[in-house]
Amino acid sequence: MSDVVAGRSSADAAPRLDYVTCASASGLHRMAYWEWGDPGNDRVVVCVHGLTRTGRDFDPLARVLQKDYRVVCPDVVGRGRSDWLINPAGYVVPQYVADMVTLLARLNPARLDWIGTSMGGLIGLALAGALTASPALRPPRGPWGVGDGPDIPLARLVLNDVGPALDAGGLSRISLYVGEDKRFGSFQQAVDYVHAMSKGFGPHDAAGWEDLTRDVFHEQDGQWVRHYDLRIAQPFAQQTPVALEAAEQVLWQAWDHWSGESLVLRGEQSDILSSDTLRQMLARNSRARGVEFPGVGHAPTLRTAEQIGVVQDFLLPA
Repeated sequence: MSDVVAGRSSADAAPRLDYVTCASASGLHRMAYWEWGDPGNDRVVVCVHGLTRTGRDFDPLARVLQKDYRVVCPDVVGRGRSDWLINPAGYVVPQYVADMVTLLARLNPARLDWIGTSMGGLIGLALAGALTASPALRPPRGPWGVGDGPDIPLARLVLNDVGPALDAGGLSRISLYVGEDKRFGSFQQAVDYVHAMSKGFGPHDAAGWEDLTRDVFHEQDGQWVRHYDLRIAQPFAQQTPVALEAAEQVLWQAWDHWSGESLVLRGEQSDILSSDTLRQMLARNSRARGVEFPGVGHAPTLRTAEQIGVVQDFLLPA
């Protein structure tokens, strides 16, 4: 299958790189984000990548959406061009949500839509949960009439191959490689590795696999090494069944109370989002719809005409 856009040859196809300073319990860090479209457009879509990926995963989709949106694709802390955390215990969804809130305060959108692949979808769902929290969980009004809660105009969610419940088999598969210190003597070897380890992405042409590798391996001292802090594996590996169950309950609550429109994408062969979980999501939230892509596992890359078209039709209905 051919990718919609392969390579990055034209100057007008390049995003702008910027940074926002965020805070964690151990200090300050910068989060990088890639921006497409008119910076004055107050209609914003934020696209957030999976556990070991970067914001450049969304390049083909962003090229299409930038006509209507200011498209912002962050590198989650510890990945890509963003700083690494001093304490790896901070590589968890609550920290990522806090960073995104800082980013959104800078962007100040009049309308916000969210596209999240895997981990990026969990961040979006957790943010939606925070926005729909009961009044008892919101800050009280202050003497000047503030304190009604965050003013983040989140309207639509696209959850790409993720939901409140994650399959144990897929989590186990990811845990086997996320902390591995992989190094290669050539870029082509890195491409071959990404291709072999990412069968769930579905079929892509040679240029597409190169593009999917270019930002997740970089050259350092003559070797091609991973772009991310390998310590992101530590909190991932330390999750207990009890903690996972508690997190699942929180995410289901967020999903049940989310009143905006949602599109849930699933790779038909996914080992992270089961068909049963997708059915439950659609049954429990009447404003959600689902689409499954054949020949794809975890996760659809949103690079093909079919996949991009589904997202575009949802965000920009006729």
